Amino acid sequence: MALCSTSSLHLHMFPCRFHHTKFQPLLSMSLSSKLPLHFSGNARLHRNHVQHNPNVFKFRASSSNSTSSSSSGSGTNLILLSSAITVTTAVANRVLYKLALVAMKNYPFFLAQFITFGYVVIYFSILYIRYRARIVTDEMLAIPKLRFVAIGFLEALGLVTGMSAGAILPGPVIPILNQTFLVWQLMFSTLLLRRRYSINQFIGCLLVAAGVVVAISSGSNAGQMLSDVQVFWPALMIVSCAFQAWASVIKEYIFIDSATRLKHKSLDIFVVNSFGSGFQALFVLLSLPILSHLKGIPLDQLPSYLKSGAGCFLNLGAVKPNCDGAPLLPLLYVITNLAFNISLLNVVKTSSAVVASLLVMLSVPISIYILSLPLPYLPEGTSLSPFFLLGCAILLCGLFLYNTTRPARNSSEDD
Repeated sequence: MALCSTSSLHLHMFPCRFHHTKFQPLLSMSLSSKLPLHFSGNARLHRNHVQHNPNVFKFRASSSNSTSSSSSGSGTNLILLSSAITVTTAVANRVLYKLALVAMKNYPFFLAQFITFGYVVIYFSILYIRYRARIVTDEMLAIPKLRFVAIGFLEALGLVTGMSAGAILPGPVIPILNQTFLVWQLMFSTLLLRRRYSINQFIGCLLVAAGVVVAISSGSNAGQMLSDVQVFWPALMIVSCAFQAWASVIKEYIFIDSATRLKHKSLDIFVVNSFGSGFQALFVLLSLPILSHLKGIPLDQLPSYLKSGAGCFLNLGAVKPNCDGAPLLPLLYVITNLAFNISLLNVVKTSSAVVASLLVMLSVPISIYILSLPLPYLPEGTSLSPFFLLGCAILLCGLFLYNTTRPARNSSEDD
């Protein structure tokens, strides 16, 4: 749950504040793709044994081609549907987070911790139900847990370093630096997963990141805002994104490796979500004194703060007058965030972490536009600068270039 990205794909917990606008665009989580968004899924062609009867051969060959074509088409439709759901839930997640903060404006740290530890309970409950229904098998649960430990550690480390840098950096600079997440992902995917990208795919990804930077900066002078900030803090924010990108690539590797371990069976996403969230919550718990200090909450006052936060979340107690919109808005955000995390990890499973990142980046300018409109509890609205439209155009050009490029072959596919 670092500032630049998602935890077990839970992002947007500690958003930056744009001082030059009235709304608060949330931090973009950016998640190699050997295949673009329109690829044909995991369907593979299977060779048929040649029969002595030529008629039988023709029939089987025709049947095989028809089956492969049908599988390829259904795989493409499934990925397109998953992508549309991910973008939709990503936009709803960002908008509802801002609305939830209207009710929880004095307790954002409580909301973040509630989701961190609450999701452990939710995910493991769903995992247990799916295990009893025999959707999750013993073989799936036997997947090595050391990788999940690494994911939890990296995401907790990304959270601590990101919050440390975010406490010092100016608000508008943070989401700009967060776009380095995609660059880190491309690098880790190339090194760890041996992905091969074409030049056009690299350029497309960089254009997407550049478009988001232009759209969210809205003409602000980032260099001037950093004039009084030591170089260490922007560098630390970039490093926090590296931790999150590393974790997301490990998740993709788990899905790839599990195909061999499970004899080409599909690993249930709730296995990854549950154990990843569990170990992340463990490391967050160990770093809770540091996190509370970064948020300006003395450790001895933390229990009282959490109690007041719970009262605000439920709209009960003395804090009730300051929590208009609760508990409806926070609950809507929690539900949407849960749906977003599940759909996002499903994209990582069926495609790749970089494709998921591109989808989330696409949701950033859409979310900013919606947040600029008059909304319940945010009736004032905000005007957008020409830089926003320019950034959106650059982003769409990047997505088009990436998805119209023939993917490079992996070394494993060359064998």
